[in-house]
Amino acid sequence: MIGRLARGLLVAGVCGWAGYGAAAEFRSVAESAAVLYDAPSAKARKVYVVGHGYPIEIVVVVEGWSKVRDATGELTWIESKLLSDKRMLLVRTPLAQVREAADDQAPVVFEAQQNVLLELQEVASGGWLRVRHRDGQAGFVKIAQVWGA
Repeated sequence: MIGRLARGLLVAGVCGWAGYGAAAEFRSVAESAAVLYDAPSAKARKVYVVGHGYPIEIVVVVEGWSKVRDATGELTWIESKLLSDKRMLLVRTPLAQVREAADDQAPVVFEAQQNVLLELQEVASGGWLRVRHRDGQAGFVKIAQVWGA
């Protein structure tokens, strides 16, 4: 009985059921360019290249390689050493309004176009994120307007 239970838990963990509902782990690309592969090997097929700061979700880590999900939902592999703990966000709406406070009525500090990278500074309450643009401007954006949080 215990053997069957252990096997069931192992299968559930491998399939991702054990982590259902757990917070996603996001990282960003540390290098100026990083190749994403279709398998965990430098000899695998190169899928595409992403640039510095591109946010990715970690799905699993295996022997120096990370299986990742990008903003489009595609799953690929990247060498783990090319990743940074720095949290970056990708604007996914045509135009994200970054506000002075975590409030829909707060003044707009700046607007960021789709695919612009923003650094995540803190998770605020009510579905807001405190972010900073590389030019130094900072404010709050709604979580629904970005990917990577």
